[in-house]
Amino acid sequence: MSDNRLFTPDFKMQPYWWDAALPGIGAPDEIVKKVDVCIVGGGYAGLSCALELARNGTNCVVLDSKRIGQGASSRNGGLVSGGLKHAQTELIKDVGKDRATRLLKESAGTLPFLEDLITREKIDCDFAKVGRFSCAWTHRHYDALARSADFTEELTGLPVRMVPPGRQREEIGSDFYHGGQMAEGAATIHPAKYVGGLADSSKRAGAILLGQTHVTGMTRGPDGWRVETSRGTIRTDKVMLGTNGYTGQEAPWFRRRVIPVASFLIATEEIPPELARELVPHARGLADTRRVLSYFRLSPDHKRVLWGGRVGTTAIDPRESARRLRHVMTRVWPQLNDVRISHSWNGNVAFTFDFLPHLGEHKGVHYALGCQGSGVAMQTWMGYQTARMMLSRNSESAFAEGRFPTFPGYSGNPWVLPLILMWYRLRDQIERNWT
Repeated sequence: MSDNRLFTPDFKMQPYWWDAALPGIGAPDEIVKKVDVCIVGGGYAGLSCALELARNGTNCVVLDSKRIGQGASSRNGGLVSGGLKHAQTELIKDVGKDRATRLLKESAGTLPFLEDLITREKIDCDFAKVGRFSCAWTHRHYDALARSADFTEELTGLPVRMVPPGRQREEIGSDFYHGGQMAEGAATIHPAKYVGGLADSSKRAGAILLGQTHVTGMTRGPDGWRVETSRGTIRTDKVMLGTNGYTGQEAPWFRRRVIPVASFLIATEEIPPELARELVPHARGLADTRRVLSYFRLSPDHKRVLWGGRVGTTAIDPRESARRLRHVMTRVWPQLNDVRISHSWNGNVAFTFDFLPHLGEHKGVHYALGCQGSGVAMQTWMGYQTARMMLSRNSESAFAEGRFPTFPGYSGNPWVLPLILMWYRLRDQIERNWT
């Protein structure tokens, strides 16, 4: 199919979400000179931290090299859950049963925390607790999902049920998968509206937000911190880092501990209501169980399909990533063969070497990093927990325990990712063909 037929005439190489909520807080007229806390990173973690600090009377500033919320916080697919990218048995093996149980319970609690915050702050962000359908890539994946169902239900306190292949079309208008698991403890959201609302709440509470202000260095002295930026120097008592997949050279210790991975998304043109109902009968969030996974949903108005996945490891031309994503999408939904693409974009998520989020303090820098692509609720929670630690209040987060690992020789450049992606794709295909 030619580009003229593949893309709409008004095709945009930017997030679909920005049509309704374009990140707006940019460069300041003047920079603040002295604050109690300087927060680097204007996404969910940084803004959540700022909101809690400001509500408790702490003078804080949030800096971002782009506009506030312009990173992954307004670029993701808007799927929300309280899960970890870690199987229960593997997690127990890695960290022990006690901490594994606390990590899983805390993770499950991030979704109700998010829901409460949205309600309290009156953030209009199309939050819908519609549940999630996990599509089994193979029969073995279906069996693994079935083994986890009771435990997931116990953690979330909400129903979880298996949907066998013969009833799959009750949840997804496709025969591509091998059944799946429906969990009610999940939601969808408009991520750009949410991060914009979180920014507004932080400002109302008293936080200062400065976009397009790049941090070039941070130095700690006897009288506190000097944060050097592209617009001048800020003196501060404390520093918080919430840069996640955009962590740069100004924070080398942290850069060595997070792996930036590009995630790509497309939005289709508007489709007929009957087709939308056929594709996703209950408007749930969906994701499959491949190592190189796809995640997808309807737009909040149920007029478009949004499809995301790992079709590269670094930013590539949005038209090329759209072609790759569309190829995957139409294998699952051939009904969309004649539907054009209206938007294509990408953003960075951050993985860690132990596949766990981390928060805490290192040499005076507080941090909340590494949510493995599931950060809407988790990053909000971690920002809040980091603020509580900075306020010297009780924080018993299991994510603040244990070491924050790196890999020998890794400096922040994930040069090996293309090879890993190829290997994962090969393993996905082998499993599909042999089961």
